[in-house]
Amino acid sequence: MPNRATVKRARKDAREGKSASTQAGEFVHEEIRHVREGKHGARSTKQAIAIGLSKARRAGVKLPATKSASARTRAKAKQDLAKGRRPRRKTSRTRARAVKTALKRETRRSASTRALSRQAHASARRRSASQRSAAARKAAHTRASRARSAGGRKAARSRARKR
Repeated sequence: MPNRATVKRARKDAREGKSASTQAGEFVHEEIRHVREGKHGARSTKQAIAIGLSKARRAGVKLPATKSASARTRAKAKQDLAKGRRPRRKTSRTRARAVKTALKRETRRSASTRALSRQAHASARRRSASQRSAAARKAAHTRASRARSAGGRKAARSRARKR
């Protein structure tokens, strides 16, 4: 179950018109924090991210699986989205304990700065320059006005420094 604050931040992102992946990012951040705190581990960085995305879908973030996802991943995403729409049923104590114990055995390295950096680079490499550019444009468009003007001031400062 995600923290109340995480759900609140994700809902705020939704109200601001930010993309589903940005909303889901809040849950992924929370999951990375859990691994770093030692609450549990993850076999890989991908697994930690997947847990966060699953929690996001269950919390009501409308995030479908990617087009390149396997049939199994797609089915799991669909299942999580459906769970997000249904009233929450409590997981059996036995299953909850089994999952927690299995995750506790996993490494904490998967949430290290180095591991996250490698994961980010790998996923960026899979995207084309135009896709990355489009994402940056969209980010600039949905960024709050205060942040935009601060960014403009910073850019002006660096231009002045170069002269």
